[in-house]
Amino acid sequence: MTDHDHPAPNPTIGIRGKHTRREFLRRTGLVAGAGLATPWAVELASLANAAAPPGDAYKAMVCVFFHGGNDHSDTIIPNEPESYATYAAARGPLARPRDTVLPISPTGGFSGAGTLGFAPELPRLRQLFGTGDMALVSNLGTLIKPITKQEYQLVGNRPPQLGSHNDQTSYWQASSPEGATTGWGGRIADLLLDGNGPNSTFTCVSASGNAVMLTGNDALQYQVAGGGGTKLRTDTFSVSDTTDRLRAVRELNSPGLFPEAYADTTRRALDSADALGDALATARATYDTDRHFGGAGGKLEGQLRMVARMIAAGRDQLGLRRQVFFVSMGLFDDHSQLAERHPGQLRAIDNALADFYNATVEIGAVDQVATFTASDFGRTIHSNGNGTDHGWGGHHMVMGGSVIGNRVYGDVPVIARTGPDDTGRGVLIPRQSVDQYAATFATWMGAGANELEAVVPNIGNYDVKDLGFLRSGDLRPVHGAGGNEGLRTATRMGTARG
Repeated sequence: MTDHDHPAPNPTIGIRGKHTRREFLRRTGLVAGAGLATPWAVELASLANAAAPPGDAYKAMVCVFFHGGNDHSDTIIPNEPESYATYAAARGPLARPRDTVLPISPTGGFSGAGTLGFAPELPRLRQLFGTGDMALVSNLGTLIKPITKQEYQLVGNRPPQLGSHNDQTSYWQASSPEGATTGWGGRIADLLLDGNGPNSTFTCVSASGNAVMLTGNDALQYQVAGGGGTKLRTDTFSVSDTTDRLRAVRELNSPGLFPEAYADTTRRALDSADALGDALATARATYDTDRHFGGAGGKLEGQLRMVARMIAAGRDQLGLRRQVFFVSMGLFDDHSQLAERHPGQLRAIDNALADFYNATVEIGAVDQVATFTASDFGRTIHSNGNGTDHGWGGHHMVMGGSVIGNRVYGDVPVIARTGPDDTGRGVLIPRQSVDQYAATFATWMGAGANELEAVVPNIGNYDVKDLGFLRSGDLRPVHGAGGNEGLRTATRMGTARG
């Protein structure tokens, strides 16, 4: 049996049936305070003075997607002597010297086989891990249901098209291979739209172009660039010409289904861009702009800078209660030149994510924002001589004030060619699924247990649905204190750049 023999799960289970966003709103008490106006009516003056729904603080989740398949074993590295020796033998000259690995001492220690450390280019993220503002999720990947090595070999009940960039990117974001029309971020947003009131347009925001992850059955993704929302180009027009042209666009009124829909959509886009521009102009986000790295890393920095501004604007000016963001960085398909390219990518990630964390501290949103990494797949532990090839499971990072950090969630995998976690050449069978990852974020955002299937259709295949790395409250215990012995106030972490 091949991967082609397995039909993809249906990711578009009806939100408006058993799992309705109205049900979510009734349970959280949002309907009374939401002001359920038409979603395209933008009234910033009234929203700026509107009280937040009682007992419901703002929350945002930010997906940082590494396109191409990030090499997880060159990012989070085996560190105790036995597993490091196996890793070094598999990698040959591409193995990181053990004395350069940044060790960690997670609360509760490690479970599974061995220990892990951060790559030397990630000192700021390692610091965030140590202060409890970051957690690692070990050996995470796309699954249909839990699977053993024997089941992988004999039954093949695994996601279709393993190793395909397009299909596995889609499966990560949508629980379905290429061609999916909705993603789990958008399906979370389906439950939240009405709670965001008249500015629900800005519930799902991509700073990295189109992403299936942010499309729901009802929720649409709003795309932004470095300067904010996309507006009609007017730089070649005079002021009077611009005014006349914009008026003409707003007054489009031609009979017929298509012309009417086109005119309506255009007016909505203009109104949304104007509303966002006004909100960003007064948003409280003082992001340091002194950046000196370029390429994909610089693009990631710019995307996250815009997300920080969008969070401040969405929470404080637009009256939003929930938002889902998507940013990305490319060039991780390191079949060759791994040693030359990947360290620079990691340095860019270290600075971009740490600076973004600091921005959330500055705007008072550190406990309200959960940032997490994702990628097509992990890569082989074994080198191909100059790089590594497509794998499956990999390690990921979750960052923010609501993270129960300084912990590694899940077992450290066995690194052995004949081991229980290895399908060959260090392709790891995931022990935790993207569905569980998604369900953990959905629960934190406010979805109920009976609504998770609407977000991740296969979640019923897992006994554990919440991986436990996010706390539901807005305040967190003092690091090192048990129970409710104290509350921690977030402080800006070190800004020294690697």
